[in-house]
Amino acid sequence: MYDKDVDLKSLVELNKHNFIPPSSRMTNYVVLKFGNLKPEPNGVGATLSGSDCGYMVVFQYGSIVLFNVRDHEVDGYLKIVERHASGLLPEMRKDEYEVREKPTLSTWMQAGLDRIMLQYLNIDGIRTIGSVLGQSIALDYYVRQVDGMVAEFTDINRAMEKTGTFTMERKKLFQLVGKANSNLADVILKLGLFERSDIAWKDAKYAQIWEYLRDEFELTQRFASLDFKLKFVEHNIRFLQEILQNRKSDFLEWLIIILIGAEILISVYDIAHKSL
Repeated sequence: MYDKDVDLKSLVELNKHNFIPPSSRMTNYVVLKFGNLKPEPNGVGATLSGSDCGYMVVFQYGSIVLFNVRDHEVDGYLKIVERHASGLLPEMRKDEYEVREKPTLSTWMQAGLDRIMLQYLNIDGIRTIGSVLGQSIALDYYVRQVDGMVAEFTDINRAMEKTGTFTMERKKLFQLVGKANSNLADVILKLGLFERSDIAWKDAKYAQIWEYLRDEFELTQRFASLDFKLKFVEHNIRFLQEILQNRKSDFLEWLIIILIGAEILISVYDIAHKSL
């Protein structure tokens, strides 16, 4: 996953011969295919079965999902996207999930441990599976970001427990406010975590895949945990803001007292000087 948005327009512009036109109104990702594409005779579209064709689903928010790509080829595919991204994360987060085709399945879909089997896998299936996997890996990134903020506030609270005060600057606190708010906004708006796949809306088969994978990767539960942690961060931010505000009020009060005292001293001096 990349740390900022991927420029999908420029990515498609330089890879026109690999670009698969969208089948829905979703605009936050593109699908690129590589290799020889073999059509499926039953009319359901091109599949991976029996072909050396690989697919890459690239999401605007930075996730990349690869299908039918060998391990030693992964870096080469990532470099195709790298030039269109704002920058790489210090640590690339990777995950694996097995998707198999089995035409002899008695049902459309069969789930297993860390895998899913389908009667066939076409472009709609790739888009549906890719959308959930992309959200999952991105959500993991945001969870780790928020975990870092929780750890930071935990350290502050422990220091306050020992010393009875804290030394954070107002600027640093405002930066944490911005980081917390932007993380929540990115999860809701960029990832589209609560938006149902257009393909899943139109076809019950893909709705079954979409719903199963969301449960399998616990997207709803993980977001709830993220939201709980952000509320903890928000509570701490509000508490520390009040302390900083009280400090400012105390400073202003002492400043006023000092000014009044200085004015009294000047008045006393004038009176004493005139009486001489």
